[in-house]
Amino acid sequence: MDEKFETISRKSVPELDAVLGRPFQVLDDGFVRVVDYMGNDSAIVQAARVSYGEGTKKMRQDRTLIRYLLRHEHTSPFEMCEIKLHVRVPMDCWRQWIRHRTASINEYSTRYSIAIDTAQKTPPGEWRIQSQSNRQGSAGFFEAAQGASFSEAELDLHTRSRQLYEDRIAAGMAREQARKDLPLCTYTEAYWKIDLHNLLHFLRLRMELNAQYEIRKYAETIGHEIVGRWVPFVWEAFLDYDLHAVRFSAFEQQLLKLMMEEDPSAIRNLAETEEWLKTDESGALKPHYERAEFEEKLKKMGIAVPW
Repeated sequence: MDEKFETISRKSVPELDAVLGRPFQVLDDGFVRVVDYMGNDSAIVQAARVSYGEGTKKMRQDRTLIRYLLRHEHTSPFEMCEIKLHVRVPMDCWRQWIRHRTASINEYSTRYSIAIDTAQKTPPGEWRIQSQSNRQGSAGFFEAAQGASFSEAELDLHTRSRQLYEDRIAAGMAREQARKDLPLCTYTEAYWKIDLHNLLHFLRLRMELNAQYEIRKYAETIGHEIVGRWVPFVWEAFLDYDLHAVRFSAFEQQLLKLMMEEDPSAIRNLAETEEWLKTDESGALKPHYERAEFEEKLKKMGIAVPW
């Protein structure tokens, strides 16, 4: 019976094995490191072809197939690969992270163990101003002098809250209650296991420029330092077809067609059908999310805005 089955060996990636367990620093005291993984580029190809044995296709053809699968959103072959990461991340950033409910997670418990004695610090030049056009984003930075004041107050808060926590622990207070006044910038640690399809979805959202800076730095580290080593064909295709791609809605395509025909009047008339060009009392265009996104796409491509 055994003669009917081919010999199976574990697929390994020397480039990833070389950094297995190595922490990649993120922010001031965070990190990401690979604990374990399963699969590689060839595992995706093998799952997609099913009937082909290993080594029946050339590397060039493997790359072509992976690019086709990702381009046309054939996702199941990418689920054949999994990776387990050990991360240290500020608690407020971790709250965003675990909104991605497609992973297996085991987090450090401050009910059972003493809270990690480190918190994310913000340098004076990195305090961000609330964006007026995006309620969940930032735009620009505070002046250095004001930023220095914020950083000084932050350090004082960190010191006092940590001392309060340690005094409670020393007095014998239950850990589950002693932790209640620790700031959200306190670092936590977790093991995070996820398949490649869902990992790419995480990276697609969190590597975007409009993602919060802190989680974007983690996503960039995972992508460039880990995924790029692990599945280089997939990473190349992901950058080409997802992260660096520009997608246009049917309405935006109509606008582009009129722009190519150089018909300003028709462009304005079409844009006004979706109320893109409404103005305030001063004559300035009112904020419009979809129009702003279209303008960003044009800027990315080096095309002038037509209004």
